[in-house]
Amino acid sequence: MNRPDFSVSPDNLEILAPAGSPEALIAAIRGGADAVYLGGGSFNARGNAHNFDAAALREAAALCHSRGVRMYLTLNTLIHEDELNPAMSLVGQACELGLDAIIVQDLGLAAAIRATAPRMPLHASTQLSCHTPSGVRELRDMGFSRIVLAREMSRDEIAKCSGQGAELEVFVHGALCMSVSGQCYLSAMLGGRSGNRGLCAQPCRLPFTVKQGKIPSDERALSLRDLSLYEYVADLASIGVGSLKIEGRMKRPEYVAAAARCFSKARDALTGNHKGADPELLRDLQSVFSRSGFTSGYYTGRRNSEMFGSRTYKDVTAAAPALARLAKLYGKETPRVPVTFTFTMHVGEPTTLTAEDGDGNRVTVTGELPQKAIKLPLDEQRIAAQLAKTGGTPFIASVTCNLQQGLTLPLSSLNALRRNALDKLLDIRAKATPIAFNPESKPEKPEANPKNKMHIIVRFSNVNQISENIAADMIVVPLNTPGKRLSELSEKYTVGVEIPRGLFGTEQQTARMLADLANVGVTTALCGNIAAIPLARSAGLSAIAGFGMNITNLGALEALIQRGIKAAVLSQELTFKQMGFSKDAPVPCGIIAYGHQPLMLLRNCPGKAAEECKSCSGGLTDRRGIRFPLTCAAGCAELLNSVPLWLADKLDRLPPLDFLLLHFTDETPEKVAAVLSAYQNGGKPPKDFTRGLYKRGVE
Repeated sequence: MNRPDFSVSPDNLEILAPAGSPEALIAAIRGGADAVYLGGGSFNARGNAHNFDAAALREAAALCHSRGVRMYLTLNTLIHEDELNPAMSLVGQACELGLDAIIVQDLGLAAAIRATAPRMPLHASTQLSCHTPSGVRELRDMGFSRIVLAREMSRDEIAKCSGQGAELEVFVHGALCMSVSGQCYLSAMLGGRSGNRGLCAQPCRLPFTVKQGKIPSDERALSLRDLSLYEYVADLASIGVGSLKIEGRMKRPEYVAAAARCFSKARDALTGNHKGADPELLRDLQSVFSRSGFTSGYYTGRRNSEMFGSRTYKDVTAAAPALARLAKLYGKETPRVPVTFTFTMHVGEPTTLTAEDGDGNRVTVTGELPQKAIKLPLDEQRIAAQLAKTGGTPFIASVTCNLQQGLTLPLSSLNALRRNALDKLLDIRAKATPIAFNPESKPEKPEANPKNKMHIIVRFSNVNQISENIAADMIVVPLNTPGKRLSELSEKYTVGVEIPRGLFGTEQQTARMLADLANVGVTTALCGNIAAIPLARSAGLSAIAGFGMNITNLGALEALIQRGIKAAVLSQELTFKQMGFSKDAPVPCGIIAYGHQPLMLLRNCPGKAAEECKSCSGGLTDRRGIRFPLTCAAGCAELLNSVPLWLADKLDRLPPLDFLLLHFTDETPEKVAAVLSAYQNGGKPPKDFTRGLYKRGVE
């Protein structure tokens, strides 16, 4: 069987640059970016960037569209129930300005945009943690035209996501998060600043080590080097990636200009008529910002200690001389918009100049009457040379002439015609083409699910944790539990399996494992990733949306119900008050109520990278000597909170919920039984515990 051709041509391979400020926006455009992404005043994943208020957003849209640059608005954070209307106001602005797409994480917001502005393209943020073909298809069917894939994917994993009916966007340069985006709760749990809400404090860049005891300041077990896939641009195009994304809305304009220029030159080199970036520019790009150099990340499939690095004093000092050189990259307009001039000069008629771009915009301006030439008449060559002087503008001109011989005109008049025509054309290009937006159109709401008693669901990392006669309404066990053991368990309990949040390269294997589960009594699948839902559907299992789905509003819940979920675990970043929407939920809702809560989903285990699994002691230690457990399963690792969540003594203060999920990781069967008894009968907390974020919440 021949492999389908998913290649992308240089003509449509997009270089997408960050614009964290107006100056960075100019740097991106003049650096050669085909598109930019930027945030409005709120609801974007870089809350500490400059971002753009309504007036600045309008100016930015005019600047981009007049230069032929696409502009994407980032609304890529989780939305609380009371924030939907303000978020939709930003959507209305984006539609009014005719922006080219909105980047979204929250599925409830995405559903609202589809209902109110069906013609506005939606891009699925990397915060949705999509990394498999079924995930791409699921998001495609939910209305996303482009998927920003997880950064932890190898080349082959990216290639398999191509040809699924949605454009693919891949990060090619900039910071690498240690955790899979959208699956990191470290900043929220340690300091109340949520990465899912655009306010990550980057605690992962602080000292962590796999060793116990005092930590040297240079230990950075959770800090990765910056990514650069410059040398893989041709390969990325060949496997169907349509947009190459540069990270860095918090970075300086010089960085933005350099990265955009390097990758636009690499793209242009695919034609064979251009050279790539020169070595000095590449060196300057590394100097202006890197963490001890670059890494190819997960693209080559090699996951080892060479990916780790931190920002050093040497890195900082190397930036100074590069900044001055790189500032020149965006000091003046870059010619990028082709325009065709048609100049007409006849006896007794005013001269005219028509300017037409490739988007169907056309203007005609009128000049002076020509004069009969005494010595040297104007010819086509001299006119073309003069009109082609478009320096200081974003235009590249070609000229045709319609001349009557023997006439002349001052060159200053030709210059005035050119300036007048280009100014008018620029004004036309800058005008917004609004997209229809109807705020009264909203998704249909299903009926609320009646609340009965509170159920207990118990999730295990290992079936050996299960003691005899557990009094739970459902048990959830690992997907790789042997069929014989599942049959035994299903005779005594309602049994579900947990589909791993990380399905990198294992989707087909997971589907095969799920297909046989109904025959051994399994009825349910706990789904922590968007890709898990269609896998559960295909296997005939009832899907429960796990905490990794980050449900923070009723609209997100309803969007997932449309995909077939039968129950949901709400976000662990919500307060009890913010969970109020659960009383109107059409399906049962619950929360993680006990356990060492997962804080990071890791594809490159820091313990294995530093000292191999057998000697990492199963955890990391921070600068204060606090130990965070590490667990490994299904090709990924999870960093867990240092102390367990405990709510057994607060059950009377919970919001209207249908179930509690007890999340067991390394507890013994005896400990499991004791915890379960406490949650059924009430029980005091252990010596060390946390209430999580359910009371204090996050920014």
